Formats: sequence, C-alpha cells, structure tokens
Amino acid sequence: MKNIIAIIVLCLISYGKISAQQIPAKNQKTAITITGATAHIGNGEVIQNSIIIFENGKITAVGSSGSSASKGTVIDASGKHVYPGFIAPNSTLGLVEISAVRATDDDSEIGNYNPHIRSIIAYNAESKIVESMRPNGVLIAQVTPRGGRITGTSSIVQLDAWNWEDAAIKIDDGIHINWPNTFTRGRWWLGEDPGFKANKKYEKQVTQLVDFVQQAKASIQSNKETINLPHHAMKGLFDGTKTLFMHVETEKGILDVISFAKNNKIKKLVLVGAYEGHKVASQLKQNNISVLSTRAHSVPAMEDDDYDQPYKNAKLLMDAGVLVAIQNSGQMERANARNLPFQAGTVAAHGLDKEKALQLITGNSAKILGIDDIAGTLEVGKDATLFISKGDALDMRTNQLEKAFIQGRDISLESHHTKLWKRYSKKYNSK
Repeated sequence: MKNIIAIIVLCLISYGKISAQQIPAKNQKTAITITGATAHIGNGEVIQNSIIIFENGKITAVGSSGSSASKGTVIDASGKHVYPGFIAPNSTLGLVEISAVRATDDDSEIGNYNPHIRSIIAYNAESKIVESMRPNGVLIAQVTPRGGRITGTSSIVQLDAWNWEDAAIKIDDGIHINWPNTFTRGRWWLGEDPGFKANKKYEKQVTQLVDFVQQAKASIQSNKETINLPHHAMKGLFDGTKTLFMHVETEKGILDVISFAKNNKIKKLVLVGAYEGHKVASQLKQNNISVLSTRAHSVPAMEDDDYDQPYKNAKLLMDAGVLVAIQNSGQMERANARNLPFQAGTVAAHGLDKEKALQLITGNSAKILGIDDIAGTLEVGKDATLFISKGDALDMRTNQLEKAFIQGRDISLESHHTKLWKRYSKKYNSK
C-alpha cells in the first residue's frame, strides 16, 4: 500500500513539473543595456545601431549608439531587432482554457445586459495558452468578455504573472456592447429565419439598447439607496472614465452607432470589427473614432468584396486618417492571438508601410486602450516591455525571440509548444 501511495505522489509531482506554467520572472534589480540592434520604436521611427537602457522596470535611454553610456548588464544585439511588446486587444486570453471543458470556460455570463460583469476576476494568469503568446512577442492583452448585448467590462494585463492582481495593468478600462446586426444569416440556433436577409428585429433591438442606456442614466442620477449594479456599471461611459467598445460591422450599423454615441453623450467610443468602416471613414475621422479592425487572416464577408478585403481594411482606414489597431476575435481566437504580428505583416504585404503596420499592434493599440503612457513604444519613462528578435518580427520565418522583458523583468520564453518541439526534435536526431 505504501508503495502504491509513493508511486501516485511521484506521478503527481512529475505531472506538475511537466504541466505547470513557467514561474513569473523576478523584479529587475540591475540596469540592462541593449546595444547594436535596429530599434523599431513603435511610432513609425527606426533607429539603426541603437542603444536602449532600462532600470527598475522603466526605459531610461533610447538613441543611437554612443548617445548614452552603457549601464549594468550589456546585451550585444548587433544585427538583431528590438521591438516594444505586442498588444492583443479584444481577446479572451485567460478566460477559456479548453472549450469542451465547461469548468475552464468563463468568457460569458447568463443574461443579455451585463455591464457589471468584470472579466479581470476570471482571468487565469497560469493559462498555458497565455504563456504561448510570449515566444512570438505578444506581451500585453485586453481581456474581454463575450456574450449578450452588453458583454461586460474588459481589463488590460501583462502576460507574466502569478494571478490577476499581479497581471493587471489597467482594470475595468471599458465596456463592450454588441450592436444589433443589420442582417441575419439564418442561424437557426439563434432563432433566425433561413437565408441571408435584413434583420426584421433590428429597430426593436436598437430601441431596447437605447432604453437600457437611458434607464442607466436615470438610475445613476437618482438618489435611491438601493443601487442597480448593471446601471451603475455604465457610469464610466458618461463621465469619460471608461471607453465604449462597440462591436459592429456594417456601414449602416456604424452610422447608427455614431448617432447613438452622440445622442447619449458617450465621451469615448472605439469600434471593434468595423468591417465596412472604410465606407464611412470620413465620418469616423470627423468624429475622432478609433477602430480595432477585424482580423486580417480571414476571408471576405460578402460575395462582392475584393478577395483581399480583410488584408487591406486597416490600410484603407489609416489612409483616411483614422487611428487603427488590429484584433483577433473569431474562431480559435485565443490560440491564434500569437499570430497577431503576422497579421500585421500581411497588412504590410498589401500596401501599408512596414513601420505603420507595426503600429497596428504597438503604438496605436496602446493609444486606443489608453495605456500609451506606459506601453506601445520604446520611449524614455515607459515600461521596459520589449523583446529582441533575430529578424523581422512581422515575418513568421524570422520572428525568433532571444530575449523578452515585461516591466524590465527577464521573462521565460518556454511554453508547452517549445517543450514539445525540443522533445520531438530529439526523436529523429537520435537515430
């Protein structure tokens, strides 16, 4: 009996060592200097043969080689590239581990209007999917709930932590709303009629949403002792402390959203998806509305769309002067978030300048999410969240990270995938 117990204990210990996430890195203690690399600042600027110094988790110097004296540990990155950490907006990272296992699926709640639901407290910092982002340079994410008309409140995290408290960069940054679809696609499980046709319930669904928002305003302004949590969760949209992330795709839907935001005096509005945003780009520019564009690695949504429409959507908006970043919602969105840099590379391959394409997942993302004071670019005073790549990080062939830092901490680039790669590469080399 004792032998059986001992074997079970050993198996559990071994399993824990194999399956556990990498231990989060310790705080930076000594200064670090990176020299000789091509620095991609994240705002369109590139510095050849650069020097970057960071201390206590903050960048203290960025410039051409020789502009500052090296400090502490020196990393010679000659012939390599340095980038700010990539940012994944509108992601369910850490909210679902295995879709088929209900106990690990926590990205939505029962009900249609849930602005008071906070995604941050459900975030699993020890997710294996989360750690698989880092080897491709994705170091920050906006954790976003799904489901219903008002899905809940998102928060922004860095991807190397013990728990959600340690991971949090910006808590409850915005509320996410799914604008009613102007068309239905015959999804029987949602009670839609067969075929692609206009949504007959559109006006009714919009009215219901408007009624909820107006009720929330009235509830917030009242002096009742009993607080309506869903209503009071909306307060940040009216006083400007939270951003409204409106998930909408069609031209008519976007125009209706602009009117909705004006009528309800919502101060900060960001469109998520906005597949037909290029058709009303001038209105978006005029109203200072930013866009988290639909994923580039997708097929055209309509039969008469250009074959490369998803590839060039971000460029069309940027050419019109709209502030744009890209996000990755859709099928397999959590695992595919690691491909965010390659989506930016695809946009670059279809006409956008390479450094502007980089901004889609760095500087622009940080501005839209309201964290550009600490992240998104390699600038003095910002967090030292960055990485060194052997080659172009927007190209899957040369995106090969050697070092990555989050807030100055030298993080592990090991993951379940790298362990399997090392294991099976030996299988065939051993013969």
